[in-house]
Amino acid sequence: MALDPSFIGRTYPPTAPYEVGREKIREFAVAVGDANPAYTDPEAAKAYGHPDVIAPPTFPFALTFQAAAQVVQDPELGLDYSRVVHGDQKFAYTRPVRAGDRLSVVVTIDAIKSLAGNDVLTVRGEVSDETGEHVVTSVMTLVARAADETTGE
Repeated sequence: MALDPSFIGRTYPPTAPYEVGREKIREFAVAVGDANPAYTDPEAAKAYGHPDVIAPPTFPFALTFQAAAQVVQDPELGLDYSRVVHGDQKFAYTRPVRAGDRLSVVVTIDAIKSLAGNDVLTVRGEVSDETGEHVVTSVMTLVARAADETTGE
């Protein structure tokens, strides 16, 4: 069953603050294979003009994907997560994520459309620090594959 387009524009409550730690940034940089010293060495980060180490550009995915769970698990929306694949991901930064940031995410459903029986859902996550300063906007596209008409799967 197609998702209800009246959910476009629905905004969910902000997440609890997530404190960004140097070790989490280092672990993420290692996991993605990025050896930029600004991610692991406070002095290198300061040489680039940052007050502390900064996170790799895709680091906020961990926060915004978790925040998007509010959308995915919304029983009124009726999304069948067992059929969902991650279709696309974009980030638009105001400033880098820094060690010591306490970040919260507010997610909004930006678009719902049906393509060839598949539901395509666009979820925007606005990430702000504890002062309310915007840090990054995440836009993810989720695709809920259509059920196979012959098998129902």
